[in-house]
Order: sequence, then C-alpha cells, then structure tokens
Amino acid sequence: MRAGAAGAVSLILSMAAGLGVAQAQEVAAANPAPAVGMVDNPCPVMPPKPQPVLDLEEAMIRPGAVNLPAMMALAQTPEFQAYAAAKTAREAADGPGLCFYREDNAALLASGVRPDVIMIGDSITENWARADQPLFAERRIVGRGIGGQSSAQMLVRFRADVIALRPRVVHILAGTNDVAGNGGLTSPEAYKNTIMSMVDLARANGISVVLGGLPPAERFFWRPGAKPAGQIIELNDWLRAYAAEQGVPFIDYHAALVNERGGMRSELSVDGVHPNRDAYVIMDRLLLAVVN
Repeated sequence: MRAGAAGAVSLILSMAAGLGVAQAQEVAAANPAPAVGMVDNPCPVMPPKPQPVLDLEEAMIRPGAVNLPAMMALAQTPEFQAYAAAKTAREAADGPGLCFYREDNAALLASGVRPDVIMIGDSITENWARADQPLFAERRIVGRGIGGQSSAQMLVRFRADVIALRPRVVHILAGTNDVAGNGGLTSPEAYKNTIMSMVDLARANGISVVLGGLPPAERFFWRPGAKPAGQIIELNDWLRAYAAEQGVPFIDYHAALVNERGGMRSELSVDGVHPNRDAYVIMDRLLLAVVN
C-alpha cells in the first residue's frame, strides 16, 4: 500500500466499522500518513553516542599495543549495537550522507565564522578531526569526513558540506573506499572523474584546493583478499600529476607513512588502514606546511 494513502484508508476503515464521519476523522488524524517525498528536514534524529562507541573510537586512534578482545567486547555491548542499528538505518535512507553534518553546518553558518580549511573525506578524515581537536579549533579547520564513504558520495555532499560553508581552502582526501569497493564495483576512471568534479566545483566557487595522497594500506580488514597497495600507488601517481597540471598542492601522506611492503607502518595504525595519533602528528606537519 502506498504510504500517502494511509490516512484515507484509515478514514474509510473507521467509517466501515460503524463510526460517524466526525469520529472517523478523529481516528484518521490520530494515525497520520507517514511523510513521503520531499520534506523540509528529511533527517532522522540520532541518539547520542553511548560510551562504548566513544571508547572504540578512541581505541582506533590511540598509539600503542592493541587490546583486540577489549575492542571486540565494546562492539558487542547492547548500547553499541543499538547505536550501530540506528546508524545503519540512517545510512540506508541517506546514501550520500547529507544528514550527517546537517545540524553542524547550520550551526556553523549561524555563527558567522568562516572556516579557513574544510577537510572532506572518509574515516581517515573523520578520525583526524577527533584526534586533533585543539589543532582544528585553533586553525579554524573543519572536519567533514564520514567513515566508509567513497569519492562519489563526497561529490554529492560537496555543496552542502564544503561550498555552502565558504571556506578559504578545501582539503580533499578520498579513494581508500573506492579501492575497497565499498560502493560496489567501480573503476579508476570513475574515481578520477569525481576528484576532477570536486576540484572544478571548488575553484568555480573561489575555494582553493589541496589534494591529499591516499595513505598506504596492504590489506583491508573488512575486504579479505583485496591487495590494495599497488592500486593506491597508481591513484597517488595520478593525483600528483593532476595536481601539478592544475597548479594545486598535493600532499604525499603515503611516502611519510609507508613501510617496505607498501602498507602503513605498524606503529602508526591499529588496523593497517586508519592512522593513529602518532601518524596524525606526521600528517599535521605536512598539512600545515601547505595550508598555513
């Protein structure tokens, strides 16, 4: 049954049950049809992050030995599971992630503060803002990373999460999840097109661009069998050449973090993909050398 017809059906069923029109209308009003189509605010209300989620986020960026059983235990708690279910439901209804920063963007615009730098990306960028909160606040750097996202998803939200906020500079760090195939099968050409489109959009709106090189990874824990090291090098080679062609800075995070096998140095990551705080210290220096 179409959702938009639910209110009318409720009214008809109530009348068929022997209620008068007025009574039936009261029943129908108490059971309104769910919203469909285009509405002013399509975003669901998310519950606050429970402590197990916050603890696991911290564990992902904390240097030192990994207590994997403790991390797994956090993910099995009822509070974590409930939040994860709400997050999954939101992502299913909002593929590009337009709701993720909607309230934060509105608050930033209302404050009248113009960011110096907006960093758009995936979990590597999302964790960066969490790992270096004082730096981001001091330098007016705004993080707009969403874990698991491909470059195509970032392109869809680029206007809302970057252009509308009028930053001086946008730092684009995308591609790890393209290589992993998080959005399904894709191609190097599709990835290049999304990067070029974001660069074009930024420059058309007077925003300077910095392109970040993909950090190294020799495996993805969520994609067994994948061998991403070589593909990451190829995409970085293209990003470097494209940045030179366009006259925009390219930051080679890969060279600063890589080991002899093409992966991330073990002391810099919990899982070989996500940098920890020690890695972000290195990345900070490279970033600030360009955006200062």
